[in-house]
This record gives sequence, C-alpha cells and structure tokens, in this order.
Amino acid sequence: MKKYWHVINIGIQNNLTYRVNFLFRAVFGFIPLLATIFLWRAIYAGKPAGTEVAAYSLAQMTSYYLLVTVVDALTAVNEDDWQIAADIKDGNISQFLLKPIDYLNYRLCLYFSSRIIYLAVAALPLSFFIFSFRSYFIPPADLATFGWFMVSVIMTGLLQFFSSYAMAMLAFWVLEVSTFIFILFAFEYIASGHLFPLNILPPVLERVLYFTPFPYQMYFPISIYMGRTSGEPMLEGLLIQAFWVIATYAIARYAWFRGIKKYSAVGG
Repeated sequence: MKKYWHVINIGIQNNLTYRVNFLFRAVFGFIPLLATIFLWRAIYAGKPAGTEVAAYSLAQMTSYYLLVTVVDALTAVNEDDWQIAADIKDGNISQFLLKPIDYLNYRLCLYFSSRIIYLAVAALPLSFFIFSFRSYFIPPADLATFGWFMVSVIMTGLLQFFSSYAMAMLAFWVLEVSTFIFILFAFEYIASGHLFPLNILPPVLERVLYFTPFPYQMYFPISIYMGRTSGEPMLEGLLIQAFWVIATYAIARYAWFRGIKKYSAVGG
C-alpha cells in the first residue's frame, strides 16, 4: 500500500502544477449549468404558480442541477481515459510490466489525486455558486439519507473510472479511441441524468435505462439525496450499483489481460 500512497502524493504534486487550469475549468463549467437553470426558470414562469414538471417544483429542479454539479465535481473522469490510451499507444505501459505495481491501481490512485486537487481548487467557486442559489437548494431529509448518498457517490466514482478504463483498453486493438470515448460520453451525458432527471422520460424508456449502468453514474445518487429513492428500493438500487461497479471492474481487468497478450512495445 505504501507505493500507492506514494503514487497519490506524486499525483497531487503533478496536479498542483495545473491548479489554475482546474480553477478555470470549474468556473467556466458553471456557464452551461446557469443556462440550464435559467431555461427551466423560463419554462416554469410560463406555467401557473405551483406547477410541477415530472413531480419537480422549480426549487427541486434547480436543486437537482446543483447536485449534478456537486456529484460531477466529486466523481468526473476528466482525462484519465485519454491518458491511459496514450500510455498504451506510446508504449509507456512497458515500465509497469517490469515493476511490482498494478497499472489499474496506479491509474485509480491518480484519479483520486486529481479529484482531491480539483475539489480543493473548485471548493470556493462551487460554494459561492450554491450560496447564490441557496433559496432553491434543498438539504437532505436526515443524516442517514446523506450517508447513503455519499456511499452511492463513492460507487459512482468507481463506476465512472472503471468504465473509462475499460473503454481506454480499446487502444490495444485500435489506433485511435477518441471516437469511442466521445460516443460513450455523449450517451452517458443523456442516459445518466446529467442533462435532465430521468423520470422525465416515458416510463418504458426509464425502465430500460435501469438495465444499464448509466443511471447509477448520476441520477441514482441524486434521487437518494432528494428523498425520491428510499427504503427497500434504495437498498436494491445500491446493490445493483455495486453489481455494476464489480462488473465494470471485471471487464476492465479482462480487457487488460487480453490486451497485454496483443501488446508489443514500441516506445516508453
């Protein structure tokens, strides 16, 4: 474990070099969020007072998007998949085949370190943004709800990382993986609840999505926080989310195992 703590420490130091970049990314990331919030305010303004859309009031809808920002800051995989694919393509993984260090665990440590620095840099603008919309922000019902929300968020982060890692493993077979990464990102953005709450969709389509890992990458933890998923359905959802974490981890391991057999060092 000591070597992986060292990797986290190195990752933190490397990410501190780009702290201004993280700050600008966080600040300008609020622009599309602001546009979305004002769009929904305009939609509600054109309806009678007290109107709900998919059982969301204006305050609840605004709170939903604020929570999307928080969960995204805690769990987003920014450039890890690109870096992993580049390591494979450029032959940089050769050094990991000769050293007593697991590449997946190495990348997971770097992912954690990047989240630590991003949160440290984005904490102030994120807090200011939430404070500006504090009248719309809905707190969790109780401490237990917040605790289960955090458990789900941790699994969300692992699920996002293992999914991205598995996708990056395609670099063993194809020269350029950017198209696949963009397709996955675009589908995830819609199907995970980034763009809108999934219960806005027709019930049949929403049920179909729950057979995929995507709702558990954003919508599910937020639904726990907002009290829309509780009791037995929440526990079932957490078990399903844990299943997808294990499944994507297994796929990532299997893809690495098969890819290494095909890999031939061309650099590094």
